[in-house]
Amino acid sequence: MNDLDRRGFLLAGGALAATAALASARQDGAAARKPRTLRKAVGFYMVQDPATKTIAEKFQLLRDLGFDGVEMDSPNDFQRDEVLAASQKTGLVVNGLVHSKHWSAPFNSDDEAQRAESVAALEHALREAKHYGAQSVLVVPAVVDGAHPYDSAWKRSINEIKKCVPLAKQLSVEIAIENVWNNFLLSPVEAAQYVDAFQDEIVRFHFDIGNIVAYGWPDQWVRILGPRIAKLHVKDYSRKKRDEVGRWAGFEVELGEGDADYPAVMRALDESGYSIDPRRRWATAEVGGGDRVHLAKIAAQMDRLLNS
Repeated sequence: MNDLDRRGFLLAGGALAATAALASARQDGAAARKPRTLRKAVGFYMVQDPATKTIAEKFQLLRDLGFDGVEMDSPNDFQRDEVLAASQKTGLVVNGLVHSKHWSAPFNSDDEAQRAESVAALEHALREAKHYGAQSVLVVPAVVDGAHPYDSAWKRSINEIKKCVPLAKQLSVEIAIENVWNNFLLSPVEAAQYVDAFQDEIVRFHFDIGNIVAYGWPDQWVRILGPRIAKLHVKDYSRKKRDEVGRWAGFEVELGEGDADYPAVMRALDESGYSIDPRRRWATAEVGGGDRVHLAKIAAQMDRLLNS
């Protein structure tokens, strides 16, 4: 073997060894990864099967399709005992409530009566969550626009939500701040600072994966928010549709077919400990609802994404 052949042989051998080592490292990493413990849920509004009339029937449908929990609005027109009975009968957990007054009566409103209304609604939701055994109440903290400046929204919303912290602690129900298109908390660093301003772990973050894609990268948010994350909302978003059709059109995409990059999100959730927490954290779909067939498709899509 001449020198040229020998050099080629050694280079090829080294490349093969490096490839084998990389493959082995990947296998070791996959084997070493702790199993994911996430539980699937959907919003109650998504159950639109005409065969289900009662709360119990809707809960049973979700349980049959493999969902573990359901998220409901508060206040609502349901009888508490009926909801609780349906949960106990089916084993479907009411895992969280949504404070649904935050748009009509934002915590940063100039109207003192509206702010008081929102505080009262959050207190009601916290008590209702305790009744159901729910982990948290989702809160949109403020709405920023031309008439409601950013700095005022920051200070005023913190002051108002803080009024509910003692009750939340007493009930052991978390207040979970969500990122939505409210022109507020537009970066993960800022979102983390906002949660930290309460100086109490009862206030955490309800991270909506799809809502971020229009102006950020969800995996970066997960990494920066870290242990502040209390809950996940699962949806996807297409930047291409946003650019070609319009901003809201970006949501018109199936789970896993947008730009959220769920494999990267799941790696970040693994690293943060959220997706492997033995307490079994929640991932709740927040997409268009439908009948049994549609909900079964969502369950399958979530299974695929949460295991990507």
